[in-house]
Amino acid sequence: MAEQQLGVLKALDVAKTQLYHFTAIVIAGMGFFTDAYDLFCVSLVTKLLGRLYYFNPLSEKPGSLPPHVAAAVNGVALCGTLAGQLFFGWLGDKLGRKKVYGITLIMMIVCSVASGLSFGSKAKGVMTTLCFFRFWLGFGIGGDYPLSATIMSEYANKKTRGAFIAAVFAMQGVGILAGGFVALAVSSIFDRKFPAPTYAVNRALSTPPQADYIWRIIVMFGALPAALTYYWRMKMPETARYTALVAKNIKQATQDMSKVLQVELEMEERAEDIVQDPRLNYGLFSKEFAKRHGLPLLGCTSTWFLLDIAFYSQNLFQKDIFSAIGWIPKAATMNGIHEVFMIARAQTLIALCSTVPGYWFTVAFIDIMGRFAIQLMGFFMMTVFMFAIAFPYDHWIKPDNRIGFVVMYSLTFFFANFGPNATTFIVPAEIFPARLRSTCHGISAATGKAGAIVGAFGFLYAAQPQDKTKTDAGYPPGIGVKNSLIMLGVINFVGMLFTFLVPEPKGKSLEELSGETEVEK
Repeated sequence: MAEQQLGVLKALDVAKTQLYHFTAIVIAGMGFFTDAYDLFCVSLVTKLLGRLYYFNPLSEKPGSLPPHVAAAVNGVALCGTLAGQLFFGWLGDKLGRKKVYGITLIMMIVCSVASGLSFGSKAKGVMTTLCFFRFWLGFGIGGDYPLSATIMSEYANKKTRGAFIAAVFAMQGVGILAGGFVALAVSSIFDRKFPAPTYAVNRALSTPPQADYIWRIIVMFGALPAALTYYWRMKMPETARYTALVAKNIKQATQDMSKVLQVELEMEERAEDIVQDPRLNYGLFSKEFAKRHGLPLLGCTSTWFLLDIAFYSQNLFQKDIFSAIGWIPKAATMNGIHEVFMIARAQTLIALCSTVPGYWFTVAFIDIMGRFAIQLMGFFMMTVFMFAIAFPYDHWIKPDNRIGFVVMYSLTFFFANFGPNATTFIVPAEIFPARLRSTCHGISAATGKAGAIVGAFGFLYAAQPQDKTKTDAGYPPGIGVKNSLIMLGVINFVGMLFTFLVPEPKGKSLEELSGETEVEK
């Protein structure tokens, strides 16, 4: 077998890092900014929604969302994301990355704005519309996963491809931070303009009616950055790998990349033979695919699934953990607006200290250490810190040891992001053939979201105390936070084992990794 790669793709592989690489990172990354902003900003306002729409004047505690409503608000976007990843992943291989990329962005903008508008002022109407639009918002966000990763990997050069895809993914951290800052800004302005007594002092007045605007503003703001990049997204040419290897239009690919790279590229003579080779046209469900890519696909899906169980159960329930260790005061001692401020403050601190640095560590080291080493190390450290929090859990909740608890908790997050959270996103965009790349990334990502749903819903019930009298209203007793954390530690350990199925793409061209350069002499 002779290894042959198209000239235009070789030119992309050896291109020096230049402006168009950074433009691509910003354009693809803005989608991710919105994704993270939208998925995580809701955890900042769920307590406020409970106070506004489920207020009970006879209760000692402020209103809170009933279990099924809380689960729907938190989980419906994840369900939409899962569906969107599968659908748009497949569509991205059928119609081309660029066409589908515009559709997902429009969906995200429209549904972001719509989820802040609601029909009626009764709890049922508001929650129904919020959930409806958050599902479709998730659907658009889902499409962004396979497409952003695929576009970035197909534009990047061989040497720094890992760092570029990681940089797109790192915009998630920026999105989480932005969510925190927007919530802090909006709640402080409202707190100053509409001062209110605490819940313990006056139950009815503790949540002023104007507070209803707070969650709407926070939720709708996510549309802004996405809208700003729409024009640039539409001006990006289709990736050369799609045009040449899938649409089989090498001439067009060569012209497009000559413009992008600003060099004259020649079209070589035997180019047609390379892309027309019938042995490279196997489908997703063929024996050939199973033989070549079956185990790597299992590795990508299983590790992403296991990681997201741990990652999302931590992320969506940060505020519960903060309340448990006393970082956020008891709900009755605050008014509704101040509570949003306190939750946002705690989440932003964790994001600043652990989440965001983790992403950029990956960007810095991924092309030096490789994907495999980072993923293995990340899973290992997450297991260690989870157990270190879980076994002496009763020690950590004592007031004197709170700082230690937060440090351990932050380190788990740091190694999730400087570890499997980033690598599970990067690898599927590199190791599959171009005509199935977006589909396979979508499948991997959707399996991950299935893990997120397990983590988000399972943890909601599992973390409830075993003592019936101490559970949150409406929940059955669970296994308690301590045992939940032990379970998460075990899940991370299993993720470490499945990492051995994932190949190392560092320093190789995409065609070499997927076997698309093999042509008989």
